[in-house]
Amino acid sequence: MFTTVEMLAEQPFLAGLTEHQLGLLAPLTSRSMFHAGNRIFAQGTPAEQFWLITDGRVYLDAEVPGYDNFVLETLKPGAVLGWSWLFPPYRWHFGAVATSTTHTLTFNGPLVRALCQRDPALGFELTSRFLRVMGERLQSARQRLQECQRAAGHHSDL
Repeated sequence: MFTTVEMLAEQPFLAGLTEHQLGLLAPLTSRSMFHAGNRIFAQGTPAEQFWLITDGRVYLDAEVPGYDNFVLETLKPGAVLGWSWLFPPYRWHFGAVATSTTHTLTFNGPLVRALCQRDPALGFELTSRFLRVMGERLQSARQRLQECQRAAGHHSDL
C-alpha cells in the first residue's frame, strides 16, 4: 500500500511542511513492520533510510564496553528513527531494536538526500529538524551514560 500526503501530514516530525513538500516526499516512502526483538539496524552498518514510528516502540542502543547493547532511549509513536543517512559517512551511530510490534513509515535516504539537493527549502527544513533530533538524542545518550556511571559508583565529566 502506498503512502499518501494525508498520512505524512499526520506525522509530528513533518508538521508544518507544505502540501507540495509532503507530495514530494510521499513517493519516497513505504510502510514497514518490525516484530518485537527484531534489530532494525546495527551500529556501524550502512545507513540508507529513516523511519517515522506510527505504532510500537524501539530501543536505541549502543556498543558500550561492559554492557550488552546498552539501551540509550526508547522511541514511541510520533518519533523519528534514524539520522545517520543524512550525513557522511552514512553509517549508523547507534543501533535500534523493536521492543514491540512496530509500524513505521520508511523513507529512502539516498532519494530524500537527492530531493533535498533539488529543493533547497525542503532540504533546509528537513536538515534543521534532523539536527534538533541529533542534539536531543546525543544529550539523552549522555544523560543515560551518566546515570549508569553514578549507579556503578564512577564519576566522570561526560
